[in-house]
Amino acid sequence: MKVICFGDSNTYGHDPRSWLGGRYDADSRWVDILAAETGWEVCNMGQNGREIPRSAPSFPADTDLLILMLGTNDLFQSCSPEEATSKLGHFLSGLSLKPDQILLIAPPPMALGQWVPSQQLIDDSRAFARYCRSLAQGLGIHFADAGDWDISLAYDGVHFTEQGHRAFAANLLEVLR
Repeated sequence: MKVICFGDSNTYGHDPRSWLGGRYDADSRWVDILAAETGWEVCNMGQNGREIPRSAPSFPADTDLLILMLGTNDLFQSCSPEEATSKLGHFLSGLSLKPDQILLIAPPPMALGQWVPSQQLIDDSRAFARYCRSLAQGLGIHFADAGDWDISLAYDGVHFTEQGHRAFAANLLEVLR
């Protein structure tokens, strides 16, 4: 099975303790854990700072599953949850994959931290997850809410800890079963 994981720094495996965009080791990144546990060919298309693109890239025709988790950086750039959801809907509608080949994951809610100084961002991240659920239902695509997975976040209130990546992978594997 060929899986593409498309997202931001939490998909990439960014280690927030690194000042230069470093990553956690492969055994502590959810994408690599997914590959190791399943034996699937898993392509990590995570990128630090990625916002929801204006148009969908062309994913390989032999992609069996696209796992998509985006939106946090859009909220940081002052998009409202509604605006971020609209961008996400436009992006999803441009994909050439069938609805049953897509798993949309709402990022876990932010927490107070170095990057999250206000309750507003936390509230917006929770609202965004609710909108993502509705969007996925409307488009007939699979959905999971990482806010239900007890993901531990680093001091910045945004990035997964190593334990958070392991918890994310374990919960994702349950969803995929």
